[in-house]
Formats: sequence, structure tokens, C-alpha cells
Amino acid sequence: MKLFKAPLIAAMVGVSALGLTVAAPTETQAQSSVPVDVWALRSVVNAVQVSPDGKHVLVHINPSREGEYLLQVYKTDDLSKPFRTINADPMEIIAARWVSNDYIFGTAWQVNRSSVKRPEQDIRDYLAFSYNPTSNKINKVEGDFSIVNTLPTDPDRVLIGTGNAIPNSSGVDPFSAFRPRAYYKFDLKKGTKSLVMKGNSKFPRVQLWDNEGNPRYTSVLDSGDGMLKEYYRKPGDGSWTLFQETDMEDQGNLYRILGGFHGIAGLDPNDPNTGYFIDNRDGEDKAALYKFDFNTGTVGEKLFQPENADVTSIQTHSIPGNDKLVAARYAGAKRERHWFDEDEKALHEALVQQIPYAHNIGISSRSLDGRTMIVQNSGPKDPGSFWMVKDGKIAKLGSRNPHINQEQLSEVKYIRYKARDGLEIPGYVTMPKGEGPFPLIVQHNGGPHVNGMVSYDEMGQMLASAGYMVLHPENRISTGWGQKHFDAGYGEHGLRMQDDKDDGVKYLIEQGLADPDRVAFFGWSYGGYAALVAASREENLYQCSIAVAAVADAEKQYMGRRNTDLKALDAWSKRRGMIGVNPINEVSKVNIPLLMIHGDDDRRVMYYHFKDYKKAFEAAGKQGQFLTMEGADHFSNTLMYNHQQQLYTKMLDFLANDCGPGGL
Repeated sequence: MKLFKAPLIAAMVGVSALGLTVAAPTETQAQSSVPVDVWALRSVVNAVQVSPDGKHVLVHINPSREGEYLLQVYKTDDLSKPFRTINADPMEIIAARWVSNDYIFGTAWQVNRSSVKRPEQDIRDYLAFSYNPTSNKINKVEGDFSIVNTLPTDPDRVLIGTGNAIPNSSGVDPFSAFRPRAYYKFDLKKGTKSLVMKGNSKFPRVQLWDNEGNPRYTSVLDSGDGMLKEYYRKPGDGSWTLFQETDMEDQGNLYRILGGFHGIAGLDPNDPNTGYFIDNRDGEDKAALYKFDFNTGTVGEKLFQPENADVTSIQTHSIPGNDKLVAARYAGAKRERHWFDEDEKALHEALVQQIPYAHNIGISSRSLDGRTMIVQNSGPKDPGSFWMVKDGKIAKLGSRNPHINQEQLSEVKYIRYKARDGLEIPGYVTMPKGEGPFPLIVQHNGGPHVNGMVSYDEMGQMLASAGYMVLHPENRISTGWGQKHFDAGYGEHGLRMQDDKDDGVKYLIEQGLADPDRVAFFGWSYGGYAALVAASREENLYQCSIAVAAVADAEKQYMGRRNTDLKALDAWSKRRGMIGVNPINEVSKVNIPLLMIHGDDDRRVMYYHFKDYKKAFEAAGKQGQFLTMEGADHFSNTLMYNHQQQLYTKMLDFLANDCGPGGL
């Protein structure tokens, strides 16, 4: 497909049409080259998709700084104004996608509770809806539902499942993948649902469905014998067939659960009895992509295996309903691809040539005739942009943050360095403008085993705009880098996992990039735990530490969530700070300035962590700064503009004025 730059029609959502006002920076914001009010914005354009027939485009957009998301629909032959605009008042639309030529499926939420009483309790209620832009009719069903399969052969229905309206990959709760889900066919015209399958204790959920709505693959943790059992079905089968068992009482097998990507990942559209299987088999370190034979229940030909990372997912054809395998995906400097389809590869490479600052490019939707598509890009120099390709012409439609000048954003370097015990650690370094050595901030987010591969990292970019270099290490136990890398972190929370971060600092100092007298630590969730550990280490490398949503009492966290059915998984959970370093027991050792920030509606790391640590900290006679974000939950997609403005302003002020002598 030949692509070239040319104006398409009037820009659908150009910057001038957003009507977004941005306040001037205050004195505490002046250190950043981009005002905090710009960084604090929720995504302005959150999603863009073209309908399968290519006649309409949906836009999920927040047109005001403190407003709510709207759903707009445009006709592709007139992008000058919306054909339809809807909201979900008093709820807010949080996601929407085309599921047929006539219907959009979406999800909305509303805050209905004032506090979190137990782990994972959401302060929001949810509903799912279908919307027909032509009739302007909405059908809705209350509940927390997400799309499981669009059922392309049944345009009036979609397959939905309970309990995953806002998926997150934090992986902190390893048992969540095995809690029962119910599956329904949702009638888009009538707004009714009919039960297809209800999970139970033996078979709690289905990991893979085919386009006809048949369940094809599931995995089950059997607490009776400690085995992870994997099952498959051929089309039309009424029961599951066991094909593989793994002893989950063996700590060395935990990667199969906590990696989050092992198992059957897709189906061959030309042969319903052939699937694609991701696994590290026969003692191999890196997970590879294999064929799977549903006739015999056996794993067959190895299709691809990366050298330095795991295959973590597959990519199918960009035309909807076509499940042809086109690429295997794995971690590297970005989400890399190994191509199997030359046409899709050529299309991708053409898009890379056309879109400025191309990094993580993907086709988010495409018409059935292939002539119209929406392309999304994100990366260090792009907060997220949306492009329409139609009849060989390309035009930019919008951006997640149109007020950021992409020239002001920083490059991110992919590095690999040696930890003190010889383990090679991948990492990402956000480089500020100018010449080094730079003041350095070590940034670590949740998990701790979540792959934190950097695409567009708003926090890192904000810190870099203020002149700080940012190191994001993929310390041992992070997934996607092979089983040995994961296993090396077993029981090393606050220990070797902490050394990995310190060794990254020393590496950058040795490279002449980091100023050894100007180093700070920042972390969120597990990273907040690591920030508290960093504050109490002897021979400290850091001038200050910032802990956000931090697991401050790992023992209490474990006791409130423990599940002793599987000994190996329980032992793994204990070692996440309960055995070893527990920050609340280390407050007397804190030897650098500390800033601690927490949302009082945090469902994942509950607010007691903040309150208990603050009480113990003050009882020990320590001086620190503590900030509560009222109404804030744990995950970034639940934070409002006011939360992010408060957080970013306080962080920059603390770093500039209170991080060691003279600030960082």
C-alpha cells in the first residue's frame, strides 16, 4: 500500500478545536520547561476508531481540563463536525469501540462510594452499553463487563465477560486470573444478555474464545494437588480436555502464572484445529512461539524465539475478523516484532516512514475493505497520536496531549548493565536536554514483576523537562526477560532487587552521565516500597526519596490477602517484604529527606500503609513530608486532573527545594 502525506479533509480534532485552557505555571512549576498544568491533563483524545464499513469514526475525547469524556461520531466523508455527540451523565464514558458497522460497545463508570473498606473494593459502579449512531439509541446493562470476542459472524451480538471493565497489568494479585467469571452474549439491538458460561471453582474462566463464541483454552490452579492444569476444546466440544500439567508447588514453575503470557494465544483462521502457543519448554530460558495441534493436544513446531527476551504476545492481521498470525511481539528498546506476513510488515514500515517520531505504531482499527484505517503512535517523543489513512492519504486527527510540543520531549535510551552479581539488567534512560553529568532520578513503578518497558512515560518526561535524567531499571523478577531473570528475584525484595537499582546508578555515574552528588529515588506502588527501602539504606546513594502509593507494611499487606492453598505461591507472597525488608520496621534507619504521597481511596495499596508509616515515622523523631490526595485511587487511569496537578507540583517543589542540601 502506497502512503504519502497529503491533506485529507478538514482536521477532525485539531488542537485549535479542543477549547482547552491551560493555566500559566506558578513559581513552584517554573523549573519544568512544560507547565505542570499541561502534564496533569487526562488524555485529551483517548481513542479513535473507524467502523468496519469505513463510513464512520468514533472519538473518545475530553474537551475540557476538568470535564468528563464524551463519545463523538463523525462521518468519514465529513470530518468537519461531529455527526453525533453523547455522554453518560451522571456517569462517565471510559471506553468505546466499534463492534459492527452499526454498533459501538462502551463502558461507563460513576463514583458511588466515599471510601475503600477492603482490598480491591472499587469506589465506582459500572455499566456496559451499545450505541447505534444512526438511530441515536443507547442500550445499557449494569455491571462490570468487558468485550471477550466481537463475534464477527454474528453482527447483532458480542461476547462479554464480568469483572474486567478497566483491565490492568499490575500483576500484584496473582490469584485474580483464577477467580470465576461469567460470560454472556450481549444483544446490541435489545440491550439484553444471555448466559453462555459461568465460571466455577473447577473451571473459573476461559482464556481464549474463537470467533463463533466457542471456548477453546483455559488454565486452572488445582489447590488439591498443587498443579496448574491446562485444557483445550475443539470446536463443538462440550467438555475440556487436559493436555498439560505443571507442579506449582515447585517455586521454579511460578513464572507460568506470574509471567502472564504463557499458554494458547490465538487460533489459525484457516484451520480451527491449529493454535499458537507461548511457552518456555524443555528447560529453555526464553519463552518461544509454537504451533498447537487441537487434534492431538500437543505442542508442535517452534515458530520464533527471541535471543534476549520472551515472546509475550502475538499480532494478528489488521483487518477485523481476520485472525491470521502476522507477528510475534517481545520486549527490547520498544515492543519489538518478528514478522511472519510480508504485506503487514511493508504496511508497518510505510507507516513508520510517514508518522513523525514513530516508535510504538499500531493499527487500532481498519475497514473491512482495507482502504481506511486509524493508526496510533506513542513513544518518547509522542504522548500518543491518532492518524487516519484513507485511499493512500494520511492525516493527523488528534493527540492524547496536544499541548505538548514534541520537540520539548526527551529521548529514551535502552541500556543493559551488569548488577554486582553479574546478572544483566535491562533499563531505560530518559535523557534531559543539555550536557551531562545530570542530576539523576531512579524511577520504579508497580509489580514488582510487571514489565515496565518505556513507551511514552509521562512521569519520566515531566522529570526530564525539569532537567533530571531518569533511570527506569527492569530489575530481576520483572517479566518478559526470561525465567532466569525472573527467578533471580525470588525473595530478593529490598535486597538484590534494590541492589539492581543502585548498580544502575553506579553504571550511569561511571559513564559520566550522572552527577554522584545529585541522585534521588522515586517509586509508585511496589516502587513506593522500594523508595522507602532506599531511604533507609546504609551508605546511601540518594539525596532524597519520593514514595507514592507505597507498600509500607508488607507484612500487614500479606496477612490481609494471603491464600495458603498453594504453598509455593504463598511462600512467594511472603517474600514480597514480609520475609526480609519491611519498611515500617526500618523507620529509625531513614537517613535522607522523604516525601510520601498516597490516595485515600487506594484499593490496591490501602490507605493504612500511609497512616501507619507516618505514625511510626513521627514516633521515631524523623522529619518528612506527607501528602494525601483526597479521592485518589491507585491506578493512573483513575486519577483526575486535580490529583495529577497536586502530585506533580509537590514532587517538583520537593526535588527543587528539599532534596538534600540545596535541592536536587
